Amino acid sequence: MKSFVLSIVLVNSLLSFDYKLKPQEVSEDVYCFFGLPQVMDKHNNGNMSNSCFVNMGTSYLVCDSGPTYQYAKQAYSQMKKIQNLPISYVVNTHVHDDHWLGNSYYKEQGVTIIGSTAFKELPKLEKTRMQLRISSEAFKGTTQEFPTVFVEKEKVLKINGKKVYIKSVNHKAHTNSDLFVYIPNKKVVFVGDLVFNERLPSLRDGDISGWIDALQKIKEMKVKYVIGGHGDIVETTAVDFTYNYLVKLKTQVKKLLDEGVEIADVVDAVKMDEYKDIPFYDSIHRQNVETVYRMLEWEDE
Repeated sequence: MKSFVLSIVLVNSLLSFDYKLKPQEVSEDVYCFFGLPQVMDKHNNGNMSNSCFVNMGTSYLVCDSGPTYQYAKQAYSQMKKIQNLPISYVVNTHVHDDHWLGNSYYKEQGVTIIGSTAFKELPKLEKTRMQLRISSEAFKGTTQEFPTVFVEKEKVLKINGKKVYIKSVNHKAHTNSDLFVYIPNKKVVFVGDLVFNERLPSLRDGDISGWIDALQKIKEMKVKYVIGGHGDIVETTAVDFTYNYLVKLKTQVKKLLDEGVEIADVVDAVKMDEYKDIPFYDSIHRQNVETVYRMLEWEDE
């Protein structure tokens, strides 16, 4: 009998993965599931980015749907414990799959999904990087579902009498598809991966000058909360970590480039030791230096 019960538990555990999601209240009606400062793997199963939601009075607005169908389903279950409301919109802040693969659950619920025009050109892959790195149990039910409403420059929603501004950065920054979601009456802006905390940002798909420019504009916004795609700092100071890293990185690389130092030597020289204990430093920083060198080299031509 005991072995039979254990086998049932084992079978059930293989059918799905429990993300153990707990929403954190940022301010009245604004909540986030904060991801871990880790690379996606079979232990966290993609729970490494932020997914947030706002109680708009008659429905929820979701900013980034998360890494899988199972994640989104469990997230909505937690939302309904706060208040049993439907979801009016999901906004995908950019095209990296840890932020939008949860769309498959919300599409099933008939929710309108909004994203940048870059999704129009995004190919459906045989397997996403998420699918390749996490367990099949956690990925179960997940399909690649893209937005059906697109933002070219700006889109204004009106939900229960409250305005929501969805704005495109309109140039390459973290990616070529960054959106931010500004809700004036909540004094909050959701900026996706334009802002990182607790881990180093990656420039692999970005442009350092455009990214710094986007952050400068965010710093000028009259808000109380700035919520990024990674990390749980939500005050306006949330911008500072990413902004300071990128500005220092650009300054140091450009100085050596202007002095005629070759790329391999620049990669060795620009260590920025004040960030060496930050997660992802060892795997990302040297790559960032090389990427920035090539960007600035191209700008100078």
